[in-house]
Amino acid sequence: MSRSNSVSLRLPPVSRQAGPIVRRTLHDEVAENLRNMIVENELRPGERIDEKRLCALFGISRTPLREALKVLASEGLVDLMPNRGARISEITSQEVEEMFEVASGLERLAAELAAERATDEEIAELRTTHERMVQFYKSGRRSDYFRLNQRIHNGVIALSRNAVLIDTHSDLMTKIRRARFMAIMSQERWDESVREHEQLIEALEARDGAKAGKVLRAHVQKTGDIVSSVIEKTSRSQATGR
Repeated sequence: MSRSNSVSLRLPPVSRQAGPIVRRTLHDEVAENLRNMIVENELRPGERIDEKRLCALFGISRTPLREALKVLASEGLVDLMPNRGARISEITSQEVEEMFEVASGLERLAAELAAERATDEEIAELRTTHERMVQFYKSGRRSDYFRLNQRIHNGVIALSRNAVLIDTHSDLMTKIRRARFMAIMSQERWDESVREHEQLIEALEARDGAKAGKVLRAHVQKTGDIVSSVIEKTSRSQATGR
């Protein structure tokens, strides 16, 4: 069944008739900053949280920091240790394999639906975002590339116009984002990933849902395989003291 209602991938413009502005709390802002630091490996798995250093870095007291840590603990990014502070949660190769197995299936379905349901304008917007992302790739700006990469993936999910799929994917992405960032630390995989994104956009432009789904499923699964391999190698090195 075709659905013609448009999905905007950008934030809507501010309007005076839009109603009251919802302001983020301080601990929400701190949580977002910490989340990005964890995803981009500035705070490493297993690392103890240095509350004093982070409070100085953000210019805050320990109260909003601890509230932020509770939020991240609920997302599985931080382990709270009674009377011993907190540490960045570790992720195993098996967890990665299982998460990417589910994500690849969800994103395949989303791409198939998006090819059918997205408007030409929405697909053109994905193309524009992809081209900006490629520029960041060419200049070696991994963090900027990664943010646009996630915007494309989330955009395809949104264009499926399937609320259950969107909610399920959103819950999974909280845990999977940092694993995805690990993949582009491999230059070979980064090069390959850019080519796969181009194939995805071309398939969507051609309204070829079967190809778009196949490309995106393989893309996500390869990313999971790379991350799982990296984690296994790291674990073996730590076990042998090398």
